[in-house]
Amino acid sequence: MDTQELIDAVAAKTGSTKAQTAGTLDALIGIVTTAVTKGGTVQLIGFGSFSTGQRAARTGRNPATGAAIQIAAAKPVKFTAGKAFKDAVNGNAVHGPLLGARTARDARRDRAGHDLPRAQSERVHGERS
Repeated sequence: MDTQELIDAVAAKTGSTKAQTAGTLDALIGIVTTAVTKGGTVQLIGFGSFSTGQRAARTGRNPATGAAIQIAAAKPVKFTAGKAFKDAVNGNAVHGPLLGARTARDARRDRAGHDLPRAQSERVHGERS
């Protein structure tokens, strides 16, 4: 899935326009990038966390010539998947979507459309009054 496909999918799921969704996605990426660049960690419970690591400078070898080369220190970006995300990928998800219900009761209520704003409930159930 590329960026445009992600924007299309989120816009369809939320009922917002593609322009609004693209703006929201750009803002999210910008905020995560800024936070991680400053050395912080961004945690999205159930999905995962973005952070930076530390890799020291070291000596490597040029595979073509065998000559020693210096490899500079680096701050690699790390993503650590959350438990719910790992479970979903491995087919072990028990309670619905990653960021949705956390209990079986909540999952049933979400599927039934309870406690949803009217517009969202109409999208879920196709009701019009």
